[in-house]
Amino acid sequence: MKSSLRRSLALPALLVLCAAGCSSAGGPAGPSVPTPPARAAGLCRALHAKLPDSVNELRRGTTDPVSDFTAVWGSPAIELRCGVPKPEVVTEGNPHYDPNAPSVEIDGVEWLAERRSDGSVRCTTVHREAYVEVTLPKKVTGDAGDLGALTDLAGAVAGTVPIGIV
Repeated sequence: MKSSLRRSLALPALLVLCAAGCSSAGGPAGPSVPTPPARAAGLCRALHAKLPDSVNELRRGTTDPVSDFTAVWGSPAIELRCGVPKPEVVTEGNPHYDPNAPSVEIDGVEWLAERRSDGSVRCTTVHREAYVEVTLPKKVTGDAGDLGALTDLAGAVAGTVPIGIV
């Protein structure tokens, strides 16, 4: 079932400022391709096969390089990377560690949202057996940090990447 927060999900209070040194997930060629461990790689391939043709009414494009670990929709692109490392803010021992980092649950998937210096929002799943990162450009999130586009991805993530601790 789709969340009732569909396109009006404005969560600026849940957005944490990205630590210094953040950069875009990809350049003109597309998102960088992660190198997940074997278990996560299998989950990411299953997710890739279930990803929707459109997100936030934007059509799915082709990544360069083509990979089962990345996907894009629209321009500027909503970028998905599967099999990324655990976010610094939830990694014990990291200087940016925050055990109380805010997250939001959308249709059964918990996401850590981080506002980036370019106005985009990077959302990374937590409590899943593989980390899935989705970068929403400012054009999609607006100034308020609307995360409604994640509802289009939640079903595929929930159905292919089990809940668990990596």
